Amino acid sequence: MLNNPIRKASGEVVAFEPSKLRTSLQRAGATADEADAVVQAILRDWPSMTTTKQVYRRAHRLLRRYNKTAATRYSLKQALFALGPSGYPFETFIARLLEADGYSVEKGIVRNGQCIAHEVDILAEKENEIIFGECKFRNNQQLTNDVKVALYIRARYEDLLRGDLNAWLAKGYSARCFVFTNTRYTEDALRYGVCAQMTLVGWDSPNGYGLRDWVNRTGLHPLTCLHSLTRQEKSMLVEEEKLVLAQDLLQRPAALERLSIPAGRKKTILEELEGLCR
Repeated sequence: MLNNPIRKASGEVVAFEPSKLRTSLQRAGATADEADAVVQAILRDWPSMTTTKQVYRRAHRLLRRYNKTAATRYSLKQALFALGPSGYPFETFIARLLEADGYSVEKGIVRNGQCIAHEVDILAEKENEIIFGECKFRNNQQLTNDVKVALYIRARYEDLLRGDLNAWLAKGYSARCFVFTNTRYTEDALRYGVCAQMTLVGWDSPNGYGLRDWVNRTGLHPLTCLHSLTRQEKSMLVEEEKLVLAQDLLQRPAALERLSIPAGRKKTILEELEGLCR
Protein backbone atom coordinates (compact mmCIF):
# COMPACT_ATOMS: atom_id res chain seq x y z
CA MET A 1 0.00 0.00 0.00
CA LEU A 2 1.34 3.43 -0.96
CA ASN A 3 2.32 5.87 1.76
CA ASN A 4 0.29 9.09 1.34
CA PRO A 5 -1.05 8.22 -2.14
CA ILE A 6 -1.58 11.11 -4.53
CA ARG A 7 -3.12 11.26 -8.00
CA LYS A 8 -1.12 12.97 -10.76
CA ALA A 9 -2.67 14.93 -13.64
CA SER A 10 -2.20 11.85 -15.84
CA GLY A 11 -4.39 9.82 -13.49
CA GLU A 12 -1.50 7.75 -12.15
CA VAL A 13 -1.51 7.23 -8.37
CA VAL A 14 1.91 7.48 -6.73
CA ALA A 15 3.35 7.96 -3.25
CA PHE A 16 3.73 11.56 -2.15
CA GLU A 17 7.41 12.46 -1.79
CA PRO A 18 7.95 15.34 0.69
CA SER A 19 11.56 15.76 -0.48
CA LYS A 20 10.42 16.67 -4.01
CA LEU A 21 8.03 19.31 -2.69
CA ARG A 22 10.75 20.69 -0.41
CA THR A 23 13.18 20.89 -3.36
CA SER A 24 10.67 22.68 -5.60
CA LEU A 25 9.94 25.22 -2.86
CA GLN A 26 13.62 25.94 -2.30
CA ARG A 27 14.22 26.15 -6.04
CA ALA A 28 11.65 28.95 -6.08
CA GLY A 29 13.62 30.82 -3.41
CA ALA A 30 12.13 29.59 -0.11
CA THR A 31 14.59 29.09 2.75
CA ALA A 32 15.07 25.62 4.19
CA ASP A 33 12.97 26.58 7.23
CA GLU A 34 10.18 28.02 5.07
CA ALA A 35 10.11 24.95 2.83
CA ASP A 36 10.06 22.62 5.83
CA ALA A 37 7.18 24.56 7.43
CA VAL A 38 5.12 24.22 4.25
CA VAL A 39 5.88 20.49 3.90
CA GLN A 40 4.97 19.80 7.53
CA ALA A 41 1.67 21.68 7.14
CA ILE A 42 0.88 19.66 3.99
CA LEU A 43 1.54 16.40 5.83
CA ARG A 44 -0.70 17.47 8.72
CA ASP A 45 -3.48 18.24 6.24
CA TRP A 46 -2.92 15.05 4.29
CA PRO A 47 -6.41 13.47 4.49
CA SER A 48 -7.73 16.35 2.35
CA MET A 49 -4.85 16.15 -0.17
CA THR A 50 -5.67 13.69 -2.94
CA THR A 51 -4.23 15.22 -6.14
CA THR A 52 -1.01 16.98 -7.12
CA LYS A 53 -3.12 20.04 -8.03
CA GLN A 54 -4.52 20.24 -4.50
CA VAL A 55 -1.04 19.90 -3.00
CA TYR A 56 0.28 22.67 -5.26
CA ARG A 57 -2.55 25.05 -4.35
CA ARG A 58 -2.15 24.40 -0.63
CA ALA A 59 1.64 24.73 -0.79
CA HIS A 60 1.34 27.93 -2.78
CA ARG A 61 -1.03 29.54 -0.28
CA LEU A 62 1.21 28.53 2.62
CA LEU A 63 4.36 29.80 0.91
CA ARG A 64 2.77 33.22 0.33
CA ARG A 65 2.54 33.64 4.11
CA TYR A 66 6.29 33.21 4.49
CA ASN A 67 7.84 34.47 1.25
CA LYS A 68 5.73 36.26 -1.38
CA THR A 69 8.53 36.48 -3.96
CA ALA A 70 9.22 32.74 -3.69
CA ALA A 71 5.48 32.08 -4.02
CA THR A 72 5.43 34.13 -7.23
CA ARG A 73 8.29 32.08 -8.66
CA TYR A 74 6.66 28.85 -7.46
CA SER A 75 3.67 29.57 -9.72
CA LEU A 76 5.78 29.33 -12.89
CA LYS A 77 4.08 26.25 -14.38
CA GLN A 78 0.62 27.79 -14.05
CA ALA A 79 1.96 31.12 -15.32
CA LEU A 80 3.11 29.45 -18.53
CA PHE A 81 -0.40 28.06 -19.13
CA ALA A 82 -1.75 31.59 -18.56
CA LEU A 83 0.26 32.86 -21.56
CA GLY A 84 -2.46 31.34 -23.77
CA PRO A 85 -4.85 30.77 -25.34
CA SER A 86 -2.83 31.51 -28.50
CA GLY A 87 0.69 30.18 -28.89
CA TYR A 88 2.22 33.50 -29.95
CA PRO A 89 3.19 34.73 -26.44
CA PHE A 90 4.87 31.37 -25.72
CA GLU A 91 6.94 31.71 -28.92
CA THR A 92 7.99 35.19 -27.77
CA PHE A 93 8.85 33.80 -24.34
CA ILE A 94 11.09 31.10 -25.87
CA ALA A 95 12.74 33.67 -28.15
CA ARG A 96 13.59 35.85 -25.13
CA LEU A 97 15.10 32.90 -23.28
CA LEU A 98 17.29 32.12 -26.30
CA GLU A 99 18.32 35.77 -26.59
CA ALA A 100 19.36 35.68 -22.92
CA ASP A 101 21.68 32.83 -23.89
CA GLY A 102 23.29 34.95 -26.60
CA TYR A 103 21.31 33.90 -29.68
CA SER A 104 20.00 36.20 -32.40
CA VAL A 105 16.42 35.09 -32.97
CA GLU A 106 13.86 35.39 -35.76
CA LYS A 107 10.35 34.08 -35.13
CA GLY A 108 7.26 33.45 -37.20
CA ILE A 109 9.13 33.47 -40.51
CA VAL A 110 8.73 31.48 -43.74
CA ARG A 111 11.66 29.52 -45.16
CA ASN A 112 11.80 27.27 -48.20
CA GLY A 113 12.48 23.57 -48.00
CA GLN A 114 13.41 21.42 -50.97
CA CYS A 115 9.77 20.42 -51.41
CA ILE A 116 7.60 23.15 -49.85
CA ALA A 117 7.76 26.39 -47.86
CA HIS A 118 7.51 26.15 -44.08
CA GLU A 119 6.49 28.63 -41.41
CA VAL A 120 9.23 28.49 -38.78
CA ASP A 121 8.44 29.42 -35.18
CA ILE A 122 12.05 29.99 -34.10
CA LEU A 123 15.26 30.40 -36.08
CA ALA A 124 18.16 31.20 -33.76
CA GLU A 125 21.82 31.85 -34.55
CA LYS A 126 24.89 32.02 -32.36
CA GLU A 127 28.52 31.80 -33.45
CA ASN A 128 28.55 28.81 -35.84
CA GLU A 129 25.26 27.26 -34.82
CA ILE A 130 21.76 27.57 -36.22
CA ILE A 131 18.68 26.31 -34.36
CA PHE A 132 15.42 25.39 -36.05
CA GLY A 133 12.78 25.41 -33.32
CA GLU A 134 9.09 24.64 -33.18
CA CYS A 135 6.89 25.67 -30.24
CA LYS A 136 4.03 23.50 -29.00
CA PHE A 137 2.02 25.47 -26.48
CA ARG A 138 -0.52 23.51 -24.43
CA ASN A 139 -3.38 24.98 -22.39
CA ASN A 140 -3.59 21.92 -20.15
CA GLN A 141 -0.81 19.97 -18.46
CA GLN A 142 -2.55 16.69 -19.36
CA LEU A 143 -1.86 17.41 -23.04
CA THR A 144 1.53 15.82 -23.61
CA ASN A 145 3.42 15.70 -26.91
CA ASP A 146 3.55 12.28 -28.51
CA VAL A 147 5.95 10.81 -31.03
CA LYS A 148 3.84 12.07 -33.97
CA VAL A 149 4.80 15.64 -32.99
CA ALA A 150 8.50 14.79 -33.07
CA LEU A 151 8.19 12.86 -36.35
CA TYR A 152 6.35 15.74 -38.03
CA ILE A 153 8.84 18.39 -36.90
CA ARG A 154 11.84 16.25 -37.85
CA ALA A 155 10.41 15.80 -41.36
CA ARG A 156 10.00 19.57 -41.78
CA TYR A 157 13.53 20.14 -40.49
CA GLU A 158 14.99 17.65 -43.01
CA ASP A 159 13.16 19.38 -45.87
CA LEU A 160 14.56 22.74 -44.74
CA LEU A 161 18.07 21.28 -44.51
CA ARG A 162 17.80 20.51 -48.22
CA GLY A 163 16.39 23.99 -48.81
CA ASP A 164 17.17 27.35 -47.18
CA LEU A 165 19.10 25.92 -44.24
CA ASN A 166 21.57 24.36 -46.63
CA ALA A 167 23.08 27.83 -47.17
CA TRP A 168 24.00 27.94 -43.47
CA LEU A 169 25.57 24.49 -43.66
CA ALA A 170 27.63 25.64 -46.65
CA LYS A 171 29.06 28.43 -44.46
CA GLY A 172 30.26 25.86 -41.93
CA TYR A 173 27.35 26.20 -39.49
CA SER A 174 26.04 23.25 -37.52
CA ALA A 175 22.26 22.89 -37.44
CA ARG A 176 20.10 21.58 -34.61
CA CYS A 177 16.41 20.75 -34.37
CA PHE A 178 14.52 21.79 -31.21
CA VAL A 179 10.96 21.38 -29.97
CA PHE A 180 9.76 23.61 -27.12
CA THR A 181 6.67 22.88 -25.03
CA ASN A 182 5.31 24.00 -21.68
CA THR A 183 4.20 20.46 -20.77
CA ARG A 184 5.92 17.09 -21.26
CA TYR A 185 6.64 14.44 -23.90
CA THR A 186 5.65 10.79 -24.03
CA GLU A 187 8.40 8.19 -23.52
CA ASP A 188 8.25 7.25 -27.21
CA ALA A 189 8.71 10.90 -28.22
CA LEU A 190 11.72 11.25 -25.94
CA ARG A 191 13.29 8.03 -27.24
CA TYR A 192 12.75 9.12 -30.82
CA GLY A 193 14.19 12.55 -30.05
CA VAL A 194 17.42 11.00 -28.76
CA CYS A 195 17.66 8.64 -31.73
CA ALA A 196 16.88 11.41 -34.28
CA GLN A 197 19.27 13.87 -32.59
CA MET A 198 16.53 16.31 -31.67
CA THR A 199 16.41 18.40 -28.49
CA LEU A 200 12.98 18.17 -26.88
CA VAL A 201 12.64 20.94 -24.31
CA GLY A 202 9.71 20.57 -21.94
CA TRP A 203 8.77 21.54 -18.41
CA ASP A 204 11.46 19.32 -16.88
CA SER A 205 13.33 17.88 -19.85
CA PRO A 206 16.12 17.49 -20.79
CA ASN A 207 17.23 16.78 -17.23
CA GLY A 208 18.60 20.01 -15.76
CA TYR A 209 17.83 21.98 -18.94
CA GLY A 210 14.03 22.07 -19.03
CA LEU A 211 11.94 25.24 -19.00
CA ARG A 212 11.84 25.31 -15.19
CA ASP A 213 15.65 25.27 -14.98
CA TRP A 214 16.05 27.65 -17.92
CA VAL A 215 13.84 30.28 -16.27
CA ASN A 216 15.59 29.87 -12.92
CA ARG A 217 18.99 30.24 -14.61
CA THR A 218 18.12 33.33 -16.67
CA GLY A 219 15.75 34.95 -14.15
CA LEU A 220 13.26 35.66 -16.96
CA HIS A 221 9.78 35.04 -15.57
CA PRO A 222 6.52 35.51 -17.48
CA LEU A 223 4.50 38.44 -16.15
CA THR A 224 1.62 35.99 -15.68
CA CYS A 225 3.43 34.88 -12.48
CA LEU A 226 2.28 38.07 -10.74
CA HIS A 227 -0.36 37.63 -8.02
CA SER A 228 -1.09 41.37 -7.85
CA LEU A 229 -2.60 41.36 -11.36
CA THR A 230 -6.02 39.93 -12.19
CA ARG A 231 -6.42 37.32 -14.92
CA GLN A 232 -8.02 39.93 -17.19
CA GLU A 233 -5.21 42.43 -16.60
CA LYS A 234 -2.58 39.80 -17.43
CA SER A 235 -4.42 38.92 -20.62
CA MET A 236 -4.62 42.58 -21.67
CA LEU A 237 -0.92 43.16 -21.00
CA VAL A 238 0.05 40.08 -23.01
CA GLU A 239 -2.42 40.41 -25.89
CA GLU A 240 -2.76 44.21 -26.24
CA GLU A 241 0.51 45.59 -24.87
CA LYS A 242 2.58 42.65 -26.23
CA LEU A 243 4.39 42.26 -22.90
CA VAL A 244 5.44 38.74 -21.94
CA LEU A 245 8.19 39.00 -19.32
CA ALA A 246 7.91 40.49 -15.86
CA GLN A 247 10.94 42.63 -16.61
CA ASP A 248 9.15 44.04 -19.69
CA LEU A 249 6.44 45.42 -17.43
CA LEU A 250 9.01 46.72 -14.97
CA GLN A 251 10.63 48.65 -17.82
CA ARG A 252 7.27 49.88 -19.18
CA PRO A 253 5.17 50.70 -16.09
CA ALA A 254 3.11 53.14 -18.18
CA ALA A 255 1.25 50.07 -19.45
CA LEU A 256 -0.39 49.85 -16.01
CA GLU A 257 -1.78 53.36 -16.42
CA ARG A 258 -3.39 52.39 -19.71
CA LEU A 259 -5.20 49.65 -17.78
CA SER A 260 -6.52 52.35 -15.40
CA ILE A 261 -4.96 50.65 -12.37
CA PRO A 262 -5.14 52.89 -9.26
CA ALA A 263 -1.92 54.29 -7.77
CA GLY A 264 -2.14 52.11 -4.66
CA ARG A 265 -2.40 48.87 -6.62
CA LYS A 266 0.25 50.05 -9.06
CA LYS A 267 2.67 50.42 -6.15
CA THR A 268 1.90 46.87 -5.00
CA ILE A 269 2.41 45.51 -8.52
CA LEU A 270 5.73 47.30 -8.96
CA GLU A 271 6.95 46.02 -5.59
CA GLU A 272 6.12 42.46 -6.63
CA LEU A 273 7.84 43.02 -9.97
CA GLU A 274 10.99 44.32 -8.33
CA GLY A 275 11.11 41.35 -5.98
CA LEU A 276 10.62 38.88 -8.84
CA CYS A 277 13.19 40.52 -11.14
CA ARG A 278 15.79 41.13 -8.44
